[in-house]
Amino acid sequence: MVATVNNTYADKKAVVTGGTHGMGRAVVHALLDRGAEVLLTGRNPANLAAARTELAGRRAHVLPSDATDLADIAELATRTADTLGRIDLLFVNVGLARLEPFAEVTEASYDETFAVNTKGAFFTVQRLAPLLADGGAVVLTTSIADEGGTDILTAYSGAKAAVRAFAKGMASALLPRNIRVNVVAPGFVDTPTMGIAGLSAAERAAFTAEGDAVTPMGRHGTPAEVAAAVLFLAFEATFTTGARLTVDGGIGQAISRPR
Repeated sequence: MVATVNNTYADKKAVVTGGTHGMGRAVVHALLDRGAEVLLTGRNPANLAAARTELAGRRAHVLPSDATDLADIAELATRTADTLGRIDLLFVNVGLARLEPFAEVTEASYDETFAVNTKGAFFTVQRLAPLLADGGAVVLTTSIADEGGTDILTAYSGAKAAVRAFAKGMASALLPRNIRVNVVAPGFVDTPTMGIAGLSAAERAAFTAEGDAVTPMGRHGTPAEVAAAVLFLAFEATFTTGARLTVDGGIGQAISRPR
């Protein structure tokens, strides 16, 4: 099946980290379908291979990259410069969550959570910022968990709250170049992993049911709905920086679900 391209973003170039599955892949497809050229990263070999096959013949470049490895981030910057030159959008979407009660968080799981979600996000933006065109945009994925608190996502919530804070500081740092930095904060979104590492099929089903029950709109969001919010922040919200856009079906807005 040949994708329909409308050329809205025919002159745009973008980097999408964590772009081989879920919300990242939806953003990649949305960009490509509108004519953009995209360099996307991933770490899972199977997902990388699938992306190469699926995107063959399109304006897409697939790069293996580990967000926790500064050498890989430096290589991403080099490959971006060589392949795309200047970019208009950097979408930082790599993330890792584990359902771990506060009392069971270990040093190893804490370090992994912050390395992926926090260290990776910070240095990816720092190293690729010089490649952003003046007037470009950075969008980072946080989560509705970056506010409030829950026992089983304490470490993850802290890591994503840090990213939220980073975005404000980055927005200030890049303001002289008119580069806008914003975050998209999804709620429960229907992705293959549900954003949680290591879930069994039964655990995933229970987590899905819980998400539907607590979301005022009574359903999960789709990756395409998150992608629409990312593209809005990237290209349409030209007077918005340092902001947090929730895509959560009303969870964070104190909306009561009708009975």
